[in-house]
Amino acid sequence: MLAMQDRMNQRVHPQWIDQQYEWYRAVWIECGELMDHQGYKWWKKQDTDLEQVQLEVVDIWHFGMSALFAAGKSHEAIAAEMLAELENSEQKSTDVLTATEALASHSLVSRSFSVALFRDLLLAVGLDFVTLYRQYVGKNVLNFFRQDHGYKDGSYIKTWAGKEDNVHLVEVLTELDSDAADFADQVYAALASRYPGE
Repeated sequence: MLAMQDRMNQRVHPQWIDQQYEWYRAVWIECGELMDHQGYKWWKKQDTDLEQVQLEVVDIWHFGMSALFAAGKSHEAIAAEMLAELENSEQKSTDVLTATEALASHSLVSRSFSVALFRDLLLAVGLDFVTLYRQYVGKNVLNFFRQDHGYKDGSYIKTWAGKEDNVHLVEVLTELDSDAADFADQVYAALASRYPGE
């Protein structure tokens, strides 16, 4: 996933690591979006949209992984640091909103990303690292699809046939075999078959 994220970030800016983007800011903003899908407004009726909550977790993972990169640090070194953090922290069982707030708070205060707090959120929304991988590949492909279809210049159409692209992605992922060797290519082709004008 680190290699895939690096490729995606290079697509947006070839020297993305040197830009020192505020990845932590994207993390806590995505946490806010997650809370909207989860529902926190006691003053009105809200239903949790679990699929969208889980997609927000995947978005957080994109930005969180990006925050861990540093010039000259290999993917393997980052992965080893991530595993060490997980091994040296106690897993906390908590509800979705509390886990989201803990991760957002850490991001704001430290201006960094905590893999351990992310794990707590991941488990709170009913995912694990295996299902995260499947959904991450799907969202990574969607991000490439967006770039290929004008996301950066503003010409990309985000809603097709009355549904946002993330909803199309969820539907596509349920139709495909994530164990297939060409899973990422299948996701891209399925999105393309639904996209207007393809």
